[in-house]
Amino acid sequence: MARDAREGRGRDRDRERDRDGDELIDKLVTINRVAKVVKGGRRFSFAALVVVGDQKGRVGYGAGKAREVPEAIRKATERAKRGMIRVPMREGRTLHHDVAARYGAGSVILRSAPAGTGIIAGGPMRAVFETLGIGDVVAKSLGSRNPHNMVKATFAALQRCASPRSVAARRGKKVAELLGRREAQAPAAPEAHAPAAPDAQASVALEPQAPAAPEVHTPAAPEAHTQATPEAEATGA
Repeated sequence: MARDAREGRGRDRDRERDRDGDELIDKLVTINRVAKVVKGGRRFSFAALVVVGDQKGRVGYGAGKAREVPEAIRKATERAKRGMIRVPMREGRTLHHDVAARYGAGSVILRSAPAGTGIIAGGPMRAVFETLGIGDVVAKSLGSRNPHNMVKATFAALQRCASPRSVAARRGKKVAELLGRREAQAPAAPEAHAPAAPDAQASVALEPQAPAAPEVHTPAAPEAHTQATPEAEATGA
């Protein structure tokens, strides 16, 4: 009887939250049939894992078990509504920074993405992002493929996300100071150096020179040798 009273109070709180807040959507991540061995045999029941969110930065998860599937889903949904968290988002579409987390054997990495990327994630992680309202994110699961471990590791990573405003308040600074320091630490773009104009002398040296004209040698005129006559020879003698 006390248990029924507690569940009744919990349902009333959920109704008040839903009435004050926005409409919540839920997604069934997985449902599994489990068996309990008793004296008379095996007793079957169903375990459900549900994710609930308002697509505006609030999300939660819950697990429920019952003899019937609808009852298991209802229990999981109520627990998910009671354990919702708020995640800061940049421009209402992606995370402020990259983050990684582990839970048991599950390990996930979440990365912010530019506009138009979409939700690049699979299985249970996609359900979490869709209910949360993130439009651009890249996620990778590196550990266990168990849906419970993946969802809990994803929530552990989302709880580590922080906004510039919260970081500035924790450090006693202004948001402009943090953003200005981050811009100053960013590597400067390399300056484009225009090629220097070549010197005139270098241009002259680099210009191809025309081949020199070959010198023309004219043959020298032969000397005129006069043949001595016998009379001249006799006179000289």
